[in-house]
Amino acid sequence: MLFKQLLAFRPSRLDLIFACKTFVAGMLALFISFELDLINPMWSIGTVLIIASPYSGMVSSKCVYRLVGTVAGAMIALLLTPHFINTPWLFTIILSLWVGFALYVSLLDRTPRSYVFMLAGYSTAMIVYNAITYIDTYNIFDIALARVLEISVGVISTAVVSATFFPVHVGAMIKQRVNKTLNDLESTFEKLITVQETPENYTQILSVITRDTADIHALAVHLAYEKGELKGMTKTLQEMLHQVSLVVANLVALSQRVKQLEQMQLSNLRPHLNRIRQDTLAFLKQERIVQPSDLQSLPIRFEDDFAELIAQATVEQQVVLGALKMDVRHFIANMLAVKLIWQQIQQGKKEIPTEITAITTKYPSLHRDHGIAVRGGISAVLITFIVTAAWILSGWKAGFMMAQMGAITACILTALDNPVPVLRIFIWGSIVSAGLVFIYAFGIFPHVTHFWQLALVLLPVFLVAVTMMANQMLMPIGMVLGINTMMGLNLHNKYTMDAVSYLDSSFAMVLGVLVSLIVIDLVRAVSPDTSATRILALHYQAMRQALHLSYGSDFKIHLRSMLDRVGVLNTKMVQNPEVKTAIQNALIESSSIVDLVRLQEISQKLPQLQQLQHELNQLQQQLAAYFQAQEKQLSIRHFPTQIVQQIEVLQDISQQIEDVQLRQRLLISLNNICESIGHVSIQEMDVDRSGLGVSHG
Repeated sequence: MLFKQLLAFRPSRLDLIFACKTFVAGMLALFISFELDLINPMWSIGTVLIIASPYSGMVSSKCVYRLVGTVAGAMIALLLTPHFINTPWLFTIILSLWVGFALYVSLLDRTPRSYVFMLAGYSTAMIVYNAITYIDTYNIFDIALARVLEISVGVISTAVVSATFFPVHVGAMIKQRVNKTLNDLESTFEKLITVQETPENYTQILSVITRDTADIHALAVHLAYEKGELKGMTKTLQEMLHQVSLVVANLVALSQRVKQLEQMQLSNLRPHLNRIRQDTLAFLKQERIVQPSDLQSLPIRFEDDFAELIAQATVEQQVVLGALKMDVRHFIANMLAVKLIWQQIQQGKKEIPTEITAITTKYPSLHRDHGIAVRGGISAVLITFIVTAAWILSGWKAGFMMAQMGAITACILTALDNPVPVLRIFIWGSIVSAGLVFIYAFGIFPHVTHFWQLALVLLPVFLVAVTMMANQMLMPIGMVLGINTMMGLNLHNKYTMDAVSYLDSSFAMVLGVLVSLIVIDLVRAVSPDTSATRILALHYQAMRQALHLSYGSDFKIHLRSMLDRVGVLNTKMVQNPEVKTAIQNALIESSSIVDLVRLQEISQKLPQLQQLQHELNQLQQQLAAYFQAQEKQLSIRHFPTQIVQQIEVLQDISQQIEDVQLRQRLLISLNNICESIGHVSIQEMDVDRSGLGVSHG
């Protein structure tokens, strides 16, 4: 498969421009490092390759994060080394624990700044390893300072070249993706509210929108580091994306109500829905400047269209139509809020209108997987300890290279569910890189006497490696070829390379990756299905928490985090059909947590109805038990019969509620809980419910 991709690889013009810019930055960094006579110029050119990106904002942010992480790592190394250098085993344990802890924190933070923590961890290890290796030549301060300078030269060279020559701004790309997302939301609404002969499942489309929203949220961080469009709009854009998540929830709920109405075979449904669709889209798409006062406005015939449809419906159908009306109203209001914020962003205004309830928290309300972070941290501790212990026990001169590669590869790929396949590519890439190093060191470099000649002979490797890095499928190959080759060459002002040191360093690099591969395979690697199942357990935990929320900003923040979790789930390449169905169900269930919150709200508003209070409390307890059972053992086959029966009891008791609006809200929520959380259709509610539960799939 990979071989076919290599054969089919054809770099575009933009890829070649990106490769040329990276080459210029790399040669600039190498030249400055030579002029300053730094200890390891290879880290300057290696840094250029590590932070290379086609977008100037991404480059600038990675430059800042890499520099901050390196300085933090250097400070930790300076703090630890003088006290523990004479107790190697204790030092190894402390160093391993630090690398693991830094990686754990990094994995919890899904924003680009997580790079700081990861780098602080393995930079400490690298500085310590180099300080021990060159202890007779340099002291720890010299090594730490040189490391910071080498990284600084690399990041400054990259930032200057990226921002000066043919800069490509991330803002333009984000703007394009946001406009596409808004168009997708409107086109999805258009399709959802149309009665079709063969109903389509739009859950997958909405899941993709959720995933794209999560991607744009992460990209928005880079806007603070460039001068292009949307500069400085990170927080405002992220708030807009939070509001988009509410629109997605509205669309999911709306799709469930339309599906119910189709099953009920309501007469004249199609022409009325067509009219509602046309009026709503015309209202949303009209050319105008959205004002804060417009947020609660509706199409002129909105109330009349629904009144006509409700008038000819049965009591059961009226409940579903009431839910549909509420969903469409909320969809319109939330779309207007999104359009208003996007309009403000394009006008350069950072303030969120006071009419919109902001749901941005001080720390992003994103999904955090503590389980994977703990396993990643443990694997980093074990790898760092094993490679360092092997170096101590063997006394191998090149052992520090093995230890460095082990510590680096323990960290850089742990965000993946299963890093093992990519680590295998790293091993093969390291072997190919060793071959290239041999050709350069013993075949080409003996004839190189000037810097321009060195740059010329390195150009082909740079072009091939960096153009591969621009291709998502070939990026691991490009990175390992470029970085390992430059590191293996170990360029200095007074260049020397003998066969023994070449073989030692090449073997050490491969061995370091191999140790990482074995430990990660045993400790950290999980299949996408297992990872998805674990996240689904967190989803049901969040569903249980929603039972006790009140409607307001806390609810919206909770919903935002749940939909972000669904976006993460949709990045998993799961194979199990049941897990795939559960992921689709998770989006539907997340959109219905408002109905769980509404139960609490109705209960508080009607304290005088003791029987209703008791039965609502009973339903909440049953739902909590169901969600807890789903956390422990995921099942998409059964919704407990007693919950369905309890919902029927509450539907009967609802007739005691004198307030028509509250009664209607309760009936709507009970219907939505059964349909969207229990996945029980109208027909299934009418059949015999004896046995373990109501089956659905």
